Amino acid sequence: MARPEKHVFVCTHSRSSDDPKGSCAASGSQAIVDAFASEFESRGLWGRFKLNTSSCFGTCEYNPSVLVYPEGVMYQKVAAQDVATIIEEHLLGNKSVDALKMPEEVWS
Repeated sequence: MARPEKHVFVCTHSRSSDDPKGSCAASGSQAIVDAFASEFESRGLWGRFKLNTSSCFGTCEYNPSVLVYPEGVMYQKVAAQDVATIIEEHLLGNKSVDALKMPEEVWS
């Protein structure tokens, strides 16, 4: 397998519906995974980029979350309709999507 240019991780962690933190799964992360997979398929991007689901990133107040490596850019409150923008601007254009970026203090 060739090394992908970028690796996209989508949090799909699930918690009990009464948990005050909520979860990425309860916030629609599977639709984000499906949107990435569909876009990768229709654009012929499989192999160039890799897509995986992940357990908790620890950023529950910002769910659903998407993390892109090797840059280590995390996106917050991502919706399925944001996926095309992330692909166009970040994956293909090498520029992070500032409007969706996680606050810097999350990394401190």
